[in-house]
Amino acid sequence: MITLNVVIVLGTRIVLCALFLPFSALDKVLNFKGAVAQAREVVPSRTIAMGFVLAGLSVEVFMSLGVVTGIADRACAGVLAGYCAVTALGWKQFWKPGDLWTASTGRGRTLFWDFLKNFALGAGFLLIAFGTQVGGLQEFVHHPLASSDPYHLHGGSASR
Repeated sequence: MITLNVVIVLGTRIVLCALFLPFSALDKVLNFKGAVAQAREVVPSRTIAMGFVLAGLSVEVFMSLGVVTGIADRACAGVLAGYCAVTALGWKQFWKPGDLWTASTGRGRTLFWDFLKNFALGAGFLLIAFGTQVGGLQEFVHHPLASSDPYHLHGGSASR
């Protein structure tokens, strides 16, 4: 039986993952050369940049599917939280242009907001990975591949 709780949980997870699957993943597939060019801003080697793009594509597709379906969702959400942090630090370096506080339309200001959005999205994934209960981190460490049973398909607690 589909309850309002299931609809809310599923909807929230879809919205959290929508940036990655389908949008960012599709953008990487349809504009692979552009994605590699963007990755080369951080790593000059074309081969390593291509590896980053393919790894990012895999993370975006498979981890998003795990979060939405509830299959190893806690581990998948943890990986996506890390991915958000890495992409923020690697590609949203707002401090480099030097115009954060001097130009309201500067590149630094745009990157700053993207940087914060990445970390906020990562925090949403951490809520899935660890939950909101005090023992969430400890439970995750002991059972990292367990599902949070987001849709209560098997009865019991959502924190299993």
